[in-house]
Amino acid sequence: MKKERIFLSFLLALLCIGAVSLWAGSSRAVRAVHEDLSSHILRFHVLANSDSEEDQALKLSVRTAVLDYLEESLPEDSDLASTKAFLASHEAEIQKIAEDLISSAGFDYQVSLSLEPWYFPTKAYGDLTFPCGTYDAFRIIIGDGDGKNWWCVLYPSLCFVDTTCGIVPEDSKEELQAILDEDTYETLLPSEKSPGKPSAQTTDKSSRPQIRFRLAEWLAELF
Repeated sequence: MKKERIFLSFLLALLCIGAVSLWAGSSRAVRAVHEDLSSHILRFHVLANSDSEEDQALKLSVRTAVLDYLEESLPEDSDLASTKAFLASHEAEIQKIAEDLISSAGFDYQVSLSLEPWYFPTKAYGDLTFPCGTYDAFRIIIGDGDGKNWWCVLYPSLCFVDTTCGIVPEDSKEELQAILDEDTYETLLPSEKSPGKPSAQTTDKSSRPQIRFRLAEWLAELF
């Protein structure tokens, strides 16, 4: 019995060492990707008042109205710094767009705007997966802000991409690739489909970045 306890203790120690090593390796990799991303992108974050059907629909209407304004007004050659400067100098116009739309829909919710660092869990946007971490974000909070959120990458301009089909167009990926380290960019993408493989393989491989980031996220919380 004593030998069994010693063996089990030894086995448990090995498992703990392995788990800590896995956590350390995964965390370092995810941190490296996040640090490169967070210094080069700006997120757009809209929170609904609640999860009611009406509030969620209102959130999407505000999102669309603000993005339409930004697509028309934001200079095409804007970099990250000038995008942030534009948002800061046009905050009153953006707030009025949101408030007028909310009022015309029959609601009296207040609107809060901010440009600030914010923590995001691992998120997929089309077929790109972004790791958890704190990113600069332009945030619009409608009313209590207790509803499900909507987000996109405002810089580079992935917000203006339709990702309902689940795939970000190649030209938009090239825009993102141009500002990131090669290793960072590759980490965001699903694995390429191998020639001759069935489509089910693509679906399985496309989930790997998200699984990898969520694993590191879970291990970080565990330790």
